[in-house]
Amino acid sequence: MKIHNFSAGPCILPPSVLEEAAAAVNDFNGLGLSLIEISHRSKDFVAVMEEARALTKELLNLPERFDVLFLQGGASLGFYTSAINLLPDGGQAAYVDSGTWSAKAIKEAKLLGDIHVVGSSKDSNYDRIPACDAPPAGSSFLHYTSNNTIFGTQFSGTPEAGVPLVADMSSDIFSRTFDANPYHIIYAGAQKNMGPAGTVMYAFDREPLGKTGRTLPSYLDLSVHASKDSMFNTPPVFPVYVTLLTLRWIKANGGVAAMQQRNEAKAQLIYSEIDRNPLFEGHAHVNSRSNMNATFRLTDDSKAERFDALWNSAGISGLKGHRSVGGYRASMYNALPIESVETLVETMRALEQEG
Repeated sequence: MKIHNFSAGPCILPPSVLEEAAAAVNDFNGLGLSLIEISHRSKDFVAVMEEARALTKELLNLPERFDVLFLQGGASLGFYTSAINLLPDGGQAAYVDSGTWSAKAIKEAKLLGDIHVVGSSKDSNYDRIPACDAPPAGSSFLHYTSNNTIFGTQFSGTPEAGVPLVADMSSDIFSRTFDANPYHIIYAGAQKNMGPAGTVMYAFDREPLGKTGRTLPSYLDLSVHASKDSMFNTPPVFPVYVTLLTLRWIKANGGVAAMQQRNEAKAQLIYSEIDRNPLFEGHAHVNSRSNMNATFRLTDDSKAERFDALWNSAGISGLKGHRSVGGYRASMYNALPIESVETLVETMRALEQEG
């Protein structure tokens, strides 16, 4: 039976990527050695890192002044890393609180300076992207989380803040086009649209770095990593390689603009059924809905056992919602085919037809 993987992360990857990655673990580039046992300083892996960084810049259409790194620690370390590289000693910044991960970013940033929360939807269990006040005068940047996996909300575009932007794009990077010019730092864990867990991508403007008046620990200093071409320490070799394979797949399948079209079609399909079918209702406000994570619940909880049986028998996996929201969550990252969404919609209609 075909398994339809709606996992929120680590998530589905293209079959061709998994096949190439598996082959490389056995024998990489005909070396007779596994990818995960060769030196990260070897020409074979240096070529992997260089291509992954270059493809990221190409696919995201990053300005020339941007650099790209693949580091460790995930976005959870990125919360602190992004702030310490940009927030001056004694300075202030603005943050948007739109979900669990943005709240964690705020907590880490408060260790470094005066943080102003300019918008929050916490009072309604993060069911929408909040209206936001302008950042206070003197703010170094505005930080936001572009897509909220747990609650199924997503910024519809780039915020207009009047200050540089910093964004955690972990769960929608490479899923849609955007203009990188207003940003100072973009960071994203790989395990949604890029690759397996274990690496985080930083894309950042080199110009504002080194001006905070702080003495940074070497590992948290993005300039240090950039000076070593993302090889300051032993990088996460396998996740970087699988990320490269995924980036090649994105490019071969039309680039980010094509991914956006596919993702919009999948989102339209599932949300149309949620809105049409009286047995279901969405969690997120319509104008805040995510194309990556559709959160919804039954209007009659007594039908949960039957619905669970239907989608399990259809080969659907990873549909249970996060404990903070309950219900169901259909995560529809780049590699998820629309046929999987069609199967989910069929099970929703089957439940309705049973009466």
